Amino acid sequence: MNCADIIERLEQLSPLHYAEEWDNVGLLLGRRQKEVTSVFVALDATMEVIDEAIRLESDMIVTHHPMIFRAIKRASDDDFIGARIVKLLRYDISYYAMHTNFDVMGMADAAADALQLTGRQVLDVTFEDDISKEGIGRLGLLPDVMSLKELAMFVKSAFDVSDVRVYGDLERKTEKIALCPGSGKSVIGQSLKEAADVLVTGDIDYHEGIDAVAQGLCIIDAGHYGIEKLFIPYMRDFLHRELPQITVHTAERKDPFVTL
Repeated sequence: MNCADIIERLEQLSPLHYAEEWDNVGLLLGRRQKEVTSVFVALDATMEVIDEAIRLESDMIVTHHPMIFRAIKRASDDDFIGARIVKLLRYDISYYAMHTNFDVMGMADAAADALQLTGRQVLDVTFEDDISKEGIGRLGLLPDVMSLKELAMFVKSAFDVSDVRVYGDLERKTEKIALCPGSGKSVIGQSLKEAADVLVTGDIDYHEGIDAVAQGLCIIDAGHYGIEKLFIPYMRDFLHRELPQITVHTAERKDPFVTL
């Protein structure tokens, strides 16, 4: 099977037209017609991920976050991104990224499934046509009313994270949840507009947190990596199901930082 065949399946799942204009998704490096027998799935194309893919003799790497994001004028091993590009090309590894298109068609519902949200709808509409509205995040109801503290523990378990950062009264009753995997500061306003009790997301800073609480919105920050790491098992299962003839390897779970 060649790379183009795999890309076709990936883009049936998360079509490129759902990606934001500022994003960089699709085949970013390598040969579309390359023969592929092994795919390596990771959240980011770090040098450690690339080295592991080489060790496992993978032909293609699929990540959520694009390694090449801003325009570059040269690709050499003089800088850390250039060094990755050089190594990928040297070992003839095709590299594909599915970022905000997967956020819209994949990530949002997978995260909502983890929290068992019902009556869900799109939180932040980024695409609309005559048939549907799609976008970032989801809005829905919990299976049961919970205190903010109970919900925080539920979030920890659902996303398998060691800790969460909570803004708001721990005894407040919660039911209506806004959910935005990754960085959710941009959807605070929409969460307030939708009268959500809590926003579950990542990358919330001090002022955003306390200002949200002042306006009536509690926040549970489970971390950018904490929620979005679900991309890895999601894509592993998708590739196993859709392309069983392909060997799929996955990056080892490794939090990007430690709290001491």
